[in-house]
Amino acid sequence: MRLTRQTNYAIRILMYCAANDGKLSRIPAIAEAYALSDLFLFKILQPLVQAGFVETVRGRNGGIRLAKPASEITLFDVVRVTEENFTMAECFEGGGTDCPLVNECSLNEALRKALGAFFEVLAGYSIEDLVQSQPNTRSLLGIDLPDVALAV
Repeated sequence: MRLTRQTNYAIRILMYCAANDGKLSRIPAIAEAYALSDLFLFKILQPLVQAGFVETVRGRNGGIRLAKPASEITLFDVVRVTEENFTMAECFEGGGTDCPLVNECSLNEALRKALGAFFEVLAGYSIEDLVQSQPNTRSLLGIDLPDVALAV
């Protein structure tokens, strides 16, 4: 199974917000940290807001922050919100095959179990787990680094 770019960066947005310790995070700063466009991140942000993972603060000094503790947002939660399809083989999509085994196929059962195991592992990791497992996450993302121009 391969996750979409949207899911990958949705998780990374949440990690950035978690690493930023509840302070407002600005989309341009997140985009710069991951070398992405602001527009792409705004697109990804919508399902995160709708799911209640992120809240937005409008205005001149606005931004985004986690709407609930990072420890309460699992990778499974994010994947469930951002991925559109969990079909692992085309023959199990509605009417996608002429295979005579499609209704009684043991491959379908095996893939369903594998997907369940995948989801179970994702449910065991929170956004907080990802951020805390790397003590230098904040510096890698450029959060609270001294401004080079001011240091000179």
